[in-house]
Amino acid sequence: MRFWHESGGYSLYELIMTLGLVALILTVGVPSFGAIVASQRLRVEVDGLFHAIHLARKESVVRRRVMTICPTRNGTVCEPGSDWSDGWMLFVNIDRDNPAHRDGDEPVVRWVKAHPGNRIIANRRSFSLRSTHLRATNGTLIFCDRAGRARPRALVVSYTGRPRVAYENTRGQPYSCPD
Repeated sequence: MRFWHESGGYSLYELIMTLGLVALILTVGVPSFGAIVASQRLRVEVDGLFHAIHLARKESVVRRRVMTICPTRNGTVCEPGSDWSDGWMLFVNIDRDNPAHRDGDEPVVRWVKAHPGNRIIANRRSFSLRSTHLRATNGTLIFCDRAGRARPRALVVSYTGRPRVAYENTRGQPYSCPD
């Protein structure tokens, strides 16, 4: 009677087939995983600003002051222009200046640095939310992935200060990222 002694290893054929299958899965899966990560990163950015607008609405009523959200690089000065890609801050705009300018005695309520892989463009230099007697600044912020892997989305702020997320403009066209 003959007994075969098995080595317990893999044959060259099995190893090549396994490596080929792993390469195929990585080739198909990695680009789609990058799109998922980019989309989630945009969602986090949109949600952060969405909740900051709600906080500004609430604080404007509680403090009976104008609350302003503006783009910033360092959390102390509002940047001119419409590029919010470096970050943004929420502060109490005591002197109600327009365009918004943060003075030394105006407290910063929240300061957020944006993710460097995202681009945020707005059609306003700042958004001011007031207590019930005056309307808020309306406008749109468009959020884009710099690599173009995720679908652009917009945060639309109404005159009442209510934000909503949209993927298409009022004409039904998808938002596009400016170059």
